[in-house]
Amino acid sequence: MADPERPGARQQASQLLAAWTSGDASARDELLPVVYAELRRLAHHYMAGERQGHTLQTTALVHEAYIRLVDLDRMQWRDRAHFFAMAATLMRRILVDSARRRLRDKRGGGVSVTTLDDQEIAATSGLDVVALDDALDMLSTMDPQQGRIVELRFFGGLTIDETAAALDISPATVKREWTSAKAWLHSQLGGT
Repeated sequence: MADPERPGARQQASQLLAAWTSGDASARDELLPVVYAELRRLAHHYMAGERQGHTLQTTALVHEAYIRLVDLDRMQWRDRAHFFAMAATLMRRILVDSARRRLRDKRGGGVSVTTLDDQEIAATSGLDVVALDDALDMLSTMDPQQGRIVELRFFGGLTIDETAAALDISPATVKREWTSAKAWLHSQLGGT
């Protein structure tokens, strides 16, 4: 499996995405081993914010996101940052949908736990992903760029530079908007 931090792996991912966009189906199949470790890191980042007893596991989140990504046959992948930005969006949607289902089940019936991984990810922060999603939707309505920056930085784990590349804006703008968005979200989520 390729090391996502190695520059060659980053370049290889971008080349495979370009080939896939050009219609090379074999490039799509070669992509998973190149991006798997990074997708798993993103998923682990997401899962660390989930509450205790969460039934979705890191591997299941990675696989579900990847399945949804490869179903986007008409997607015009610009580069690796674009791919991971889309992965971050999909992982956010999967987790929010799971949290909403859990709340619905809690009110209306039994909860079925399906283990898809050998490890249950223990949550540490107790972050309410549904409340964060609602606040992020509100922020995105008021300031779409800030909403996208939060999604890519917080949910996607992208760096300032990767976020800037994905959104085609300067790193200084990302830093400024990220600081502002974090402060607004903190106040919305009951921070002091």
